Amino acid sequence: MWILPLVGYLGSIVGFCFLTLAIASGLYYLSELVEEHTVIAKRLLTRLIYSIIGLQIILCLVDGFPFGLSLMGVASHVIYLGNMRRFPFVKLSDPLFIASCVLVLVNHYFWFQHFSEAQQRSYARMSSMYDHPDVPTFTEIASYFGLCVWLIPFALFVSLSASDNVLPTIGTEQPSRDVNGKNKRQGMVKVIVDNVLSAIGEVSRLAGWKKPEDRF
Repeated sequence: MWILPLVGYLGSIVGFCFLTLAIASGLYYLSELVEEHTVIAKRLLTRLIYSIIGLQIILCLVDGFPFGLSLMGVASHVIYLGNMRRFPFVKLSDPLFIASCVLVLVNHYFWFQHFSEAQQRSYARMSSMYDHPDVPTFTEIASYFGLCVWLIPFALFVSLSASDNVLPTIGTEQPSRDVNGKNKRQGMVKVIVDNVLSAIGEVSRLAGWKKPEDRF
């Protein structure tokens, strides 16, 4: 068969594009929702951070999670909490924001390594093919990563806002303003999506695919 594999590749590409657009649309909507309810979002995120810190401590005491990694997770969420002091605004050059971005990757790497090594040790201790390895299931590991590693950084990324001079804009569009004529803050997700759309539109106009007066 020659054509069916090509159809499969094409379908995978189209499905990936639709999935990407769906995620971007969802993030865009969440960012607008947070803009409308900033106080509630700040209170919810703060309580969520404290809850995950408590969950990390319980996992360490009850389930015997590594003390060092658990301490790193707690310290990371304390640093995430520092980003709430000027919520929802953020400066990309803020040391706390940069440290938060680095800690997300560091936590993911070390926890992934921990679970991988635990699985290898469990399989090495098996003396028979009928033995069951004492390792967390995929659902448990994925749930831990989703709740204790990625949830707060993802929520902060959606909730935090960037001013108009944080990310460079393409074209001559004016900063967004509210009904009183003041500069209106924009969520980081909205800024990124708007800049990507502006870049695509600019490239399309330069290539002659669109007229200058056309909107994306």
